[in-house]
This record gives sequence, structure tokens and C-alpha cells, in this order.
Amino acid sequence: MPRETNAARQTRADRIRDALRRAHPDAHCELVYASPLELLVATVLSAQCTDKQVNRVTADLFIKYRSARDYADAEPGVLEQDIRRIGLFRSKARNLRAACRALVDQHGGEVPRSLEALIALDGVGRKTANVVLGNAFGLNEGIVVDTHVARLSQRLKLTAATDPVKIESALVPLVPREEWTVFSHRLIWHGRRRCFARNPDCAACELRVLCPSAISG
Repeated sequence: MPRETNAARQTRADRIRDALRRAHPDAHCELVYASPLELLVATVLSAQCTDKQVNRVTADLFIKYRSARDYADAEPGVLEQDIRRIGLFRSKARNLRAACRALVDQHGGEVPRSLEALIALDGVGRKTANVVLGNAFGLNEGIVVDTHVARLSQRLKLTAATDPVKIESALVPLVPREEWTVFSHRLIWHGRRRCFARNPDCAACELRVLCPSAISG
């Protein structure tokens, strides 16, 4: 297969964006939240866990914990029990307490609106920061790269990179900045509904003609 030129990849990326827009016009963040703090907490909890399970846990959690200080002052064992149905709950409880202590001490209890300030918080990396900035504040500072975005980016041959930061760097020039957040949502929705990790539904895939990895048959 001949190597794809940058111009050809850009043209194909544009067609992929259009196809995703048509396939998933209502794509959005599937974590349930009502404030930037709630989204930050939910996203921290979502690492290696499904959004559905996070939403089950946060339905009660967000009633009990209303502010960053509530998390910061929580007894470690109590917070652990409150999120025990989440994978890695002990380390996540520790990170939440530390991150929220920093919010109280350094940001007046509010979630900051900058990538640098967010990734300085315990348990918060680029992915979590981009989720919060893009969805809670409408700031397109980067493209969220989760397991679905990584998998689809590779299958669509938009990049050969496997490192999330490198994948993001490859996607950013291919997508208009104003679409960074919604583009990641559409890829995630497509990964959850069509391009499964195992047995992708290539036969019914809206991106099939644009995907070098599509399975024939």
C-alpha cells in the first residue's frame, strides 16, 4: 500500500469528520455532572472504568459531597467506601482528596480553567484536563485521547503512534480547533457503538470506505 501524503490524509480526515458528524450528531460526554467539580471528580473516577459504572456511583456521591472542601476534609476510609464500586478506588480516593485540597488551598475551591493548573492536580493528566476544559468550560485546549480515540485513530491510519500524547499531536492539525472536543466525543461514540475493540462491525460501519483497516466480507 503506497504511503499516504499529508494532503491525502488531511482530505480523508475531513471526510471522516463529516461521516462522524452524520453518524453521531448528538455525541456528547456520557458522564453525568452538573458542575466543573463534578465533571473533574467523575473523570478521575472513570480511569479504567466505564462511564455507566461511574454514573451509578456519582449519583449518590454528588449528593454527599457538594464542594472541593467536602472531598478534601473527608476521612480517607469513608471516601474509599463511598467509591468502592470503582476500580482502583483506594488510589482514586487519595487523589481526589489531594486534588481537592489543592483546589481549596490554591484556587479558592474552584476548578481552574487552564491546562497547566489542572495537570498539576493529583490524579489529573492531559486526558482529564481536556475533558474538563472542553466540556465544563467550552475551551478547546486539546483532543481527549482515551482508549477508543487511540484505537480508532490507529485503525483509521490517522497515526501510527500508540502514546496518547503523540496521538493527540497527530490529530490536532487534522481537526479544526473548534471541533476538538466534539471530534473526540464522536470517535468515542463510534468506538462504543460500532468500532468495538473485538469484532468491529465493519459491515455496517459508516466510515468503512475511509478506513484502511476495514474487514471485508
